[in-house]
Amino acid sequence: MKTLIRHAILILSVVILALAQGTMQEASVKMSGKMITVKYSALAAGGQIAGTPALLQTDSDLEVQGLAVPKGKYALYVVPDAKEWQLVVSKQTEGQGRHLNPKMELGRVPMDMKKATAPAGSLRMSLASFGNVAGKLELTFGNTIASVPFNLDTMRPNAEW
Repeated sequence: MKTLIRHAILILSVVILALAQGTMQEASVKMSGKMITVKYSALAAGGQIAGTPALLQTDSDLEVQGLAVPKGKYALYVVPDAKEWQLVVSKQTEGQGRHLNPKMELGRVPMDMKKATAPAGSLRMSLASFGNVAGKLELTFGNTIASVPFNLDTMRPNAEW
């Protein structure tokens, strides 16, 4: 009986933790035949955005606000500050924990900041393209909209071209 109660408490704890983290959402864009996808947890506006990574998967090399990001999978972290937020691109992907490991960072870039006209009830991320090679990752959380421009890194030789 005690084992059954322990298992029930463990299962309930896992369910509560999953609900507290929010449901998984996905944003994607196709540019020049290449897919770029971000999967993230739709946190409630009262939650903490810091330490909650999103997963980026890109079929193309990218240049994100000056940072070279080779095609592959990455964790994206947001480091909020009163004046400026930073987007951290990390080689630390699924199963490696929620805590940012500085040794696994690919780099950090400043995010463009503006106030939302109305507060968002939960975290929203979107990807938009502006033509075949330029795009933007936008994040809305609470009263803040933060974004970073990116483009396909067409300067590197691509074996598929």
